[in-house]
Amino acid sequence: MPEVRLVGPNGEQVGIVPIAKALEIARESDLDLVEVAPTARPPVARLMDYGKFKYESAMKAREARKNQAHTVIKEIKLRPKIDPHDYETKKGHVVRFLKAGDKVKVTIMFRGREQSRPELGYRLLQRLADDVEELGFVESRPKQDGRNMIMVIGPHKKKTARGQEAETTA
Repeated sequence: MPEVRLVGPNGEQVGIVPIAKALEIARESDLDLVEVAPTARPPVARLMDYGKFKYESAMKAREARKNQAHTVIKEIKLRPKIDPHDYETKKGHVVRFLKAGDKVKVTIMFRGREQSRPELGYRLLQRLADDVEELGFVESRPKQDGRNMIMVIGPHKKKTARGQEAETTA
């Protein structure tokens, strides 16, 4: 006759009982008989309110999702022959994004003959990375992708502005 190791609703060991007896105990106590470890010898079954268990695990999963950090990637596009004032404006945007805790994808678009001078774009990206190094770090080095050169800058792991706002409202 098949038997199971029965665990009570509060985690206490009931012992090894026949399945029919375990089902009878579950019916009497108005609980469900749930197989916990099917590969054990004998298999382990537990008395529990399965609906309540499913609800609680769904709530835990929902809470975990709520507390997850959402990574946002913002994109800034530049040209190799950018005016100093325009560069400062774009750098200001990058600084704002990094302070908000977002990653920044910096793209330099090359046109025509500019494609034969990728070192101009590389120097511009290095300059930008040096200018914002106290706020972020280079996550992926500058790399040529067709007529674009791309670099990703991520914020440092200290508290971001969004994290501080959430903390003050909680």
